[in-house]
Amino acid sequence: MNQEFKQCLDNGKIISFPKGKMLVGKELSVAQSDLLDAKAGYENQRYKWSTIQAYYAMFHAARALVYSRGYREKSHYCLSIALKALFIEEGKLDAQTGRDFLNAMNLREAADYEAEFSMEGAKAVIASAERFIEKATAVLGIKE
Repeated sequence: MNQEFKQCLDNGKIISFPKGKMLVGKELSVAQSDLLDAKAGYENQRYKWSTIQAYYAMFHAARALVYSRGYREKSHYCLSIALKALFIEEGKLDAQTGRDFLNAMNLREAADYEAEFSMEGAKAVIASAERFIEKATAVLGIKE
């Protein structure tokens, strides 16, 4: 077992969540909705909120993946660790997808907590979110 994943489990930042499997579709729906909101915000030059919403589109898609394995996150960082342990290391997602998630998380934190954001950053997170949702949907075997 991935040591970081084990540490997240031991610290209660990843917990067993058997009923998560029933919530996969709902999480993907929220991901799609957040992505649409991010794109609308971008079109209206609201780059801070489009960055944040695009990240949350990825967050909910990542949550759908982790839920599908019967786990739930209690930390954004540990969600990224769960993605790595359960999907990247198993070859279900590529390493770039994990890096994109972390990059989006960092851009969201900068926008949210430091008021640092840009048109380019928002555009990049939206593009990452589109790819991430497509990949998550494919991994989960759900038709869009």
